[in-house]
Amino acid sequence: HPFFIATQAHPELKSRPTSPHPLFTGLVAAAVQQKVGAALVA
Repeated sequence: HPFFIATQAHPELKSRPTSPHPLFTGLVAAAVQQKVGAALVA
């Protein structure tokens, strides 16, 4: 898996619409990278 996370913290409480927590930006970046990579292979 390109992205795996386990935490007991609550990063959603630290996120704001204009400033998301780094855990969420990392998750979205990994999803985009995987989608772009899959599109290049197809």
